[in-house]
Amino acid sequence: MTRVRLALEWFLNPDHVPFLIGLERGWFRDAGLELELVEPKEHVDAADALARGELEVAITEPIHLVQDLAAGRSVVGFARFLHTNGGVMYLQGRGIERPRDMAKARVQYPGAPGPGGKAIVATMVQADGGAFAPEALTPVNHGFFHTNALAEGKADVATLAFWNFELVEAAHRGLDAGFFALKDWGVPDFCQLILMTRPELLERERPTFVKLVQVLRRGIDFLKTNPAEAQALYARRTKASPDDTLGPKLFAATLPCFTYDLTMASEAYALLADWLVRTKQVTAPVDVSRAWTNQLALK
Repeated sequence: MTRVRLALEWFLNPDHVPFLIGLERGWFRDAGLELELVEPKEHVDAADALARGELEVAITEPIHLVQDLAAGRSVVGFARFLHTNGGVMYLQGRGIERPRDMAKARVQYPGAPGPGGKAIVATMVQADGGAFAPEALTPVNHGFFHTNALAEGKADVATLAFWNFELVEAAHRGLDAGFFALKDWGVPDFCQLILMTRPELLERERPTFVKLVQVLRRGIDFLKTNPAEAQALYARRTKASPDDTLGPKLFAATLPCFTYDLTMASEAYALLADWLVRTKQVTAPVDVSRAWTNQLALK
């Protein structure tokens, strides 16, 4: 058996169901892989842990992969498995009706007062023809509790909200939420989950990574064709309460986000790197020529 430690990007949630299916049905074991899912204490990328040899693989988002490259870390992405609609969420009837209305907003996002959330809002405001001054935005950090921040009046908008999570949660709570999608307002669409590792490890242990991708693909096939069984498996693995009424809604909303196409275009990383430079989230141009490989995703 080959040990593979896979770091999740967040707490265990429906995004990770293909891996749970592979574990539950013994497909990883049959492939000779001893898969260990590592749940992080905080929502951070795992590039440093990969470099220290504490992990073999990590789930991340394309934006974090480019930021890691910009910081000089040695990482490469090799399989995309989920693509959701992400953007900025707000509550109706509170003065925001279109992106330009966010020019003086209180912006909720994890990592505030870092540049990420403000860069997204600024890009949207300008794409909508609005005037923008960085000092006019007030950063708010209420962790990942986006819906709470809006409902409790701590923020006017929340980014980065996901259609399959925060929008579902808001509706479940009876909140009338609106949404500006990244892709509609000038921000590169980076709301995807990918697998990354160290290039040298990928090259040295290629058969292991091929098997990992094969089981991942099999898990996606299973949940697409057996959604009820997949949901029951997820509830069992996560010890979900029978009284949980939100969980099944989140699972149903996440199901369409899993993609059969595990590839990504190099142009997507070039656009993302350019946006990060233009918004001063990274200080110098990023060489993304080695950010991604489709060699495993096309097998």
